[in-house]
Amino acid sequence: MKKVYQFEDLLTEKYGKKGGLERDKFDSESLAFRLGVMLKKARKEAKLTQEELAVRTGTKKSYISRIERGQSDIQISTYHKLIEIGLGRTLHISIGR
Repeated sequence: MKKVYQFEDLLTEKYGKKGGLERDKFDSESLAFRLGVMLKKARKEAKLTQEELAVRTGTKKSYISRIERGQSDIQISTYHKLIEIGLGRTLHISIGR
């Protein structure tokens, strides 16, 4: 019978314990990806283009695109602005423990 793992155990095995360089990098990239997916979904539900969202929030389309692809660091305050001001929604996000 195969051993059953907790997800945290798999992450620790592959990237090391929380607080290590490799693990912190993985956690940061994972969060950026999740935020990007959530932003893109919310933007599409609002029937807005990246350009329209950028205009509403005083950013650039390329910045919105990078966020949606998980390729840009973003502060929670900026994400909050994109969601609440740009999309007219409230922010409900769980980023882990």
